Amino acid sequence: MSATIDTLRRVTHGTEYEGRLFIVGGIPRDRALGWPVTEDVDIVLEGDALELAAFFERIGISDHAPVLYPRFGTAMVTVAGHQVEMVTARSESYEAASRKPNVQKATLKDDVFRRDFTINTLLENLHTGEILDLTGRACEDLAAGIIRTPLEPRVTFHDDPLRMLRAIRFAVRFGFEIEAETWEGICRASHRLNLMGPEPPVVSAERIRDEFLKIVTANGRTVEDGSTKSSVVPDSSQRQLGMTSRTGLVRGLHQLRKSGLLHRFFPELLEMAGITQNDWHLFDVWEHTLEALAHLKADAPLELRLGLLLHDVGKPRTRTEDEKGVHFYEHQFVGAEMAREALHRLKLTNDQVKDVTELVRLHMRLGESRPEWSDAAIKRLMRDTTEYRKWLFELSRCDHAAMRQDAPVTNLDALRARMEELDRLANVAQIHSPLDGLEIMQALNIPPGPKIKEAKDFLTNEVIEGRLSQDDKEAAREALVKW
Repeated sequence: MSATIDTLRRVTHGTEYEGRLFIVGGIPRDRALGWPVTEDVDIVLEGDALELAAFFERIGISDHAPVLYPRFGTAMVTVAGHQVEMVTARSESYEAASRKPNVQKATLKDDVFRRDFTINTLLENLHTGEILDLTGRACEDLAAGIIRTPLEPRVTFHDDPLRMLRAIRFAVRFGFEIEAETWEGICRASHRLNLMGPEPPVVSAERIRDEFLKIVTANGRTVEDGSTKSSVVPDSSQRQLGMTSRTGLVRGLHQLRKSGLLHRFFPELLEMAGITQNDWHLFDVWEHTLEALAHLKADAPLELRLGLLLHDVGKPRTRTEDEKGVHFYEHQFVGAEMAREALHRLKLTNDQVKDVTELVRLHMRLGESRPEWSDAAIKRLMRDTTEYRKWLFELSRCDHAAMRQDAPVTNLDALRARMEELDRLANVAQIHSPLDGLEIMQALNIPPGPKIKEAKDFLTNEVIEGRLSQDDKEAAREALVKW
């Protein structure tokens, strides 16, 4: 990053651009906070950004030809491996059904006021290093830990509804407060982010997905109970859940729900609130999910985070109650289909959707095991969960941590040790039917069809039970005919 900035400073020294280029956005913000600077470089100037990009190409410092956006007065080049976005200082106006602005050249002050939040409006002179705070609030809000819009929130969020998600994302990342008027503006304008209505959405599913996943993968600063740094958003769930701290992910989900934003693109999650459970649970389904998420390790991958978030999403639609208590029969299967539909709506990749839905479908399998199960039963469990076993152990650990301490839960450490011992004696994942599909069709004289898989599963199970050798094709044929 520093090499890129040094190059830009060097090649514009002594030119008409010296003293007129300003770094804006993440770099001055993160430097002011003492955070590592990892973002690409954003440059704003009172001049023509497209001409500046052409200048960089002409002198040969850009890695490839610039990408130009004449309508918006912006250009993108890559220097020393980092993207550099150049923006002509501008003012913007928006139509109600679009977040694509009509732009006009303007002053630096006009430009910073059209940005999303005061903390992102600091300007750093590329050549002198001078810091400009043209809103008069950026330094103050960074010091106080405040997310605030430069203009009235209704204007900022009407212009670009995606900024409402960004407000929560920044609050989560930095452990900042969302200023009260800004929070009220989000609540009032949440309908602008609607993916569920009959009209085309103002913001695309892909852009909503990207911001949502940044919240889901955030760890951010942990906010301790009783801290004066907690959000101004009503935070009663923290006291109800009794958590000693709130991870970025949990805070973000709480704010998404309270603001009304979650209803606009992921309403399935809202169904969990208020759904009471059996006596082994302290919380309703939503609060249980937040408590489980609070126990996730910081390096948990996206798929595991989403799997844990959605593991009980099917409970509201399957809840029954009788004299024996509360039940959620087959909620894992209903939840897997709900997860699939919601994640496709948000345009996640097919692989991501598959992984998350499988975690939801399988999330009860480890907890269903019992110490008295036979080795063959444990081997079948291992084969059923082999691709996701590591994630399922972590999901189950977090799930158990969110239940009552005296709840009858599986000893996961003992189960893991038993699985490792069985794998040491025989690679369980490699156990297979002695006969392949063609051999099964020949043995039974049947055409291709679903019966082939049933037969192969039968033979595999016979091997697992020890009644059949994996290499004994003749015995397998005899067993298959009897079956």
